[in-house]
Amino acid sequence: MSSFLYRIGRASYRRRGRVLAGWLVVLALLGTLAATLGGAFNDTFEIPGAESTTALAELKVTFPEAADATATVLITTPEGKLLTDKDVRKAVEDWSDSLEDIPWVNGVIGPYSDYVDGLISADDTSGRVMVRVEGTSSTFTDAQREELTTAVETLEQTLPGSRVLIGGEVFSIHVPHITVVEALGLVVALVVLLITLGSVIASMMPIGTAIAGVGIGVLVVQVAAGVITISSTTLMLAIMLGLAVGIDYALFILSRHRDQLAAGMEPEESAARAIGTAGSAVVFAGLTVIIALIGLSISRVPFLAVMGIFAAVTVAFEVLLALTLLPAFLGFAGERLRPKPKRSRRGPDAVAASAGSETAANPAAPAAAEQEQGRKRFNPSAWWVGVVTKWPIVTIVLVLVGLGGLALPTKDLYLALPTSGRSLPGTQDRETFDEISRIFGVGFNGPLIITGSIVESDEPLDIMDCLRDDITQIPGVRMVASATPNENADTGMVQVIPTTGPDDPATADLVQELRNRHDYWQQTCGIDTAITGFTAVQIDVTNQLWGALLPFGIFVVGLSLVLLTMVFRSIWVPIKAAAGYLLSVGGAFGATTLVFNQGWFKEVINLPEAGPVISFLPIILMGLLFGLAMDYEVFLVSRMREEFVHGNTERSVEDGFIHSSKVVVAAALIMFSVFAFFVPAGEGAIKPIAFALAVGVALDAFVVRMTLVPAVMKLLGRHAWWLPSWLDARLPSFDIEGESLTRQVHLADWPAAGDSAAIVGEGLTAEVGERTLFADLAVRVEPGQVLVVEGEHAPRRALLLALAGRVRLTGGNLKVLGHVLPEEAPVVRNRIPVLGASVSHFGRVLKKQAGGVVVVDGADELSDTQDRSLRRALAASAEAAGEGEPVTWVLGVLPGSDLEAQLPVPFQVLKLASHLALEGTNR
Repeated sequence: MSSFLYRIGRASYRRRGRVLAGWLVVLALLGTLAATLGGAFNDTFEIPGAESTTALAELKVTFPEAADATATVLITTPEGKLLTDKDVRKAVEDWSDSLEDIPWVNGVIGPYSDYVDGLISADDTSGRVMVRVEGTSSTFTDAQREELTTAVETLEQTLPGSRVLIGGEVFSIHVPHITVVEALGLVVALVVLLITLGSVIASMMPIGTAIAGVGIGVLVVQVAAGVITISSTTLMLAIMLGLAVGIDYALFILSRHRDQLAAGMEPEESAARAIGTAGSAVVFAGLTVIIALIGLSISRVPFLAVMGIFAAVTVAFEVLLALTLLPAFLGFAGERLRPKPKRSRRGPDAVAASAGSETAANPAAPAAAEQEQGRKRFNPSAWWVGVVTKWPIVTIVLVLVGLGGLALPTKDLYLALPTSGRSLPGTQDRETFDEISRIFGVGFNGPLIITGSIVESDEPLDIMDCLRDDITQIPGVRMVASATPNENADTGMVQVIPTTGPDDPATADLVQELRNRHDYWQQTCGIDTAITGFTAVQIDVTNQLWGALLPFGIFVVGLSLVLLTMVFRSIWVPIKAAAGYLLSVGGAFGATTLVFNQGWFKEVINLPEAGPVISFLPIILMGLLFGLAMDYEVFLVSRMREEFVHGNTERSVEDGFIHSSKVVVAAALIMFSVFAFFVPAGEGAIKPIAFALAVGVALDAFVVRMTLVPAVMKLLGRHAWWLPSWLDARLPSFDIEGESLTRQVHLADWPAAGDSAAIVGEGLTAEVGERTLFADLAVRVEPGQVLVVEGEHAPRRALLLALAGRVRLTGGNLKVLGHVLPEEAPVVRNRIPVLGASVSHFGRVLKKQAGGVVVVDGADELSDTQDRSLRRALAASAEAAGEGEPVTWVLGVLPGSDLEAQLPVPFQVLKLASHLALEGTNR
């Protein structure tokens, strides 16, 4: 991975103009698609297959007038007038008839309906009108809302002194918008970048790549909205997450680049290495976030799965931009990003002389001296890690008690989907909702629908009366507004008015009680019932999301344990990381409960009133915070491991923390500011999600990763890196710090600068379990030469495949065609075919080969036709020596083969020891 990214970084640096142009073309194409194919957002939350959703779909067929989307008009008569007055009634009825003339109005149920009770208040001064419209609440346009509002206002002119309000289902959708407040988060991020990087040019680059990624993500979402159902929350989540991770990912790479430039590295090499090293960690971090977001599909809630997928797409683009567009920016900036050398009180000659003498005596002396000098100066990171690791048990206890106490209110977390009653005070639908609650009762804002088939009954009205009589006696039922069959008398519908509001837990309890009476009604009344309606659908969605929390939690915690075990080769580090993640999530849930459910400090975040939290917040928070928490864990602990592996066993925690904390603090501050500035002006679902993410990031970065983690690591000491040998042998390895790239760069001029050998290796060793195939081999083949490898099948095959870049050896240094193996194996594989007796088109492959290396295993076992093709190719290659790039040959044969005597060209032989000889040597 790191070698591949190294090549990507170098290519992007060199071809920066093309890279920039390519991304601009991508933006232009997506913009064109969005303008031509983009669709509107749909904020209708439902779960296919749920009882309420299925019943609603059936109701649209059998009882369409009961399943239409509706607007609710509240009429309050002038003072001294009643709705029952003849002149008032005539005016209201004439106005109701005029509403039905609007093309997209399917029908109007006025306050004087003979079929629905409870439409007129007890004092006869207020009445409700239900306006049925085409489509859904999400497809109802702003133009239609404006037309309906204008039509409502005409009644106020007809009845001077009256008050007419309109709201209801189709007015409850509020699409969030970006404001200048959210943009302030970018300003804060820019300030943090300036302090961290110390360069205006460098600070603008992460902002640029992040905005480009967000732009692409937004356009992708808009294009997809024309094809599938996507909520507006998906768009805002993609923007918020894209900005946060995009800036952070670019910061990690840019910080490494600046450090390398300060050490004197050339800009192009530095950019390539930064992409190969820090870029590897960025890829790992991005993949964890993407996996967690796609894992939201576990909930089996379609709108949530779509939300996760498109947020993951945005994150993926941010990773790609950090790996390609950022090195292109680095290429445009060139030397201008090199930090200015720090001034020293000593003269430059004295400093140089001192550094030279120390380096001559000890190559590690400059780094050690710099580290020692850093310790003498006040360093906030050094001071903090010293404090938290001085008494690690005390630190651990304080963090556990603090976060545990903050997580305690989570038990009272109150979830619901948005309703008009939770819209901002003063909005059209909220004002209507509040007035209906005051005059009629809050339950009138969220009626429940009970529907069932009565096609087999001869007395449909008796069934409806049976249902009405029983439902009226159930606690929590305010009244039964209507109980009637449809025109075909095959479906019955009962409208139930609860005593509580749509998002009240008591209403959910009532829905469950009504469902529990299904069997009783089937036996007593002869009807198979189902509960539906806008309120029942919302309750079903909330319950489904609650039920998905546990399996999703198991998924993300299990994933973190597996990934971090592979990365850090440790048992305790993943367990500690997973426990810290759960503490962060619990603290974020607790803070959200206190602020949003209970109203603590609500004025600080511009929250008008306490209320329920959006139902999908817990699972969204768990998914996003998992990916972000793993980022901080990897960037902090990987440096601690690096210090430990390099022999710094006593101060690996402290020195690793000091080297990595600056970038982690900056990244956390940036992410916190981006999320936090979506809170004050946030609408609907975005406000609590942004708040929970901001709190979660702050707790995870500063309390868990930078306080708890160093204390736990210090307490564990050497045991932190323990992993059973049997597990270590079976787990794949992730090189997220670019160790393989370091080896590749180290061997770039090996065995000598400008060496032209086609194949060169020393100390080559291959082991399978406890068996040694070959050991300590040395080989050198010049371009155009022929190497015959003589040996038994297994060791010979292993060596030939290793030379072709197909197999990783256990030990030794190997370069083929100037590329270090196995780090650059993907490059050489395309230039080195591996042939044998079982390969079809043997001769055709040989004819097409131009330069490079050809490996033929079992060259003494070929068919006559294949043998002739090989001899002709060898002879032709020898004759063409000096013309273009020569072909180098590696032939594998059995011991004692007579092929060597028949080869038409000069060759060298490498004899592999037999397994008996190797076993004797081992004994």
